[in-house]
Amino acid sequence: MGTRILIVEDEEPLTLLLRYNLEAEGYEVDSVARGDEAEIRLREQVPDLVLLDWMLPGLSGIELCRRVRARSETERMPIIMLTARGEEGERVRGLATGADDYVVKPFSVPELLARVRALLRRAKPGHVATLLVAGDIELDRETRRVRRGGRELHLGPTEFKLLEFLMQSPGRVFTREQLLDGVWGHDVYIDERTVDVHVGRLRKAINRPRRPDPIRTVRGAGYSFDETFAAAVS
Repeated sequence: MGTRILIVEDEEPLTLLLRYNLEAEGYEVDSVARGDEAEIRLREQVPDLVLLDWMLPGLSGIELCRRVRARSETERMPIIMLTARGEEGERVRGLATGADDYVVKPFSVPELLARVRALLRRAKPGHVATLLVAGDIELDRETRRVRRGGRELHLGPTEFKLLEFLMQSPGRVFTREQLLDGVWGHDVYIDERTVDVHVGRLRKAINRPRRPDPIRTVRGAGYSFDETFAAAVS
C-alpha cells in the first residue's frame, strides 16, 4: 500500500493540478469537493495526509479540522490547509485549529510538494524516499546532493529540481508545459524554451564521456528520464 493523500478542495482545476503532481510523485490520491463528504470519507478510511481547503461547501475546512482533531483515529493525521486568507490572524487561527501547515493561494506547486514530503517525513519517516537511485546516479533530497559513479555533481537549484522531477517517474514523457508546472510552478510565467535551456545545463552537469545520457528527448513531445538507463550502466 502506497502513501495515500486526500485532497479536499472545491476548485476543480486546482484539484486536477494537485492530483497530477502528487501522482507524479508516486502518491495514491483521492479527492472530494465538500467538507461534509470529506468527513464521511475520513470515517471510512484514514489517509496519510490531507490537503484541506479553508472555504468549502457543506462544512468549512476549519470546522472539519476541529472535528478531525477531536477523533482519536485522526487526531495525529497530518493536515496542510490551503486558503486564500493570507493575514497573520487567519494563519494563526488555522494552525491553532489543528492544521500542521498552512499554504496561501496562489502557491508554488514544487514548494507545496516539498511541504508534503517534509510533513510525511516527520509523521511517517518510512513513507518518503529521501534517496532516488537510477543506475550510477544518486539524488539525495535531504542533503540536496547528486552523485554519478560516486563522484559529486554540481547542479544549480533548478537543475536539481528538474532531475528530481524526472527521476520520480522514469519512462514517463513530460511536455515542456508539464515540466514548467512541476518544476517552476503553475503561477510562474516563463517561455517553454526555458525548459530546453535547463535540460541542456542538466545534461552538461551530469553526463560524462562514454557514459549513457539518462535524459531522453522525445521529438514533438518533451523529455523523460530513460527507464532503461539503470540497465544500460549496470
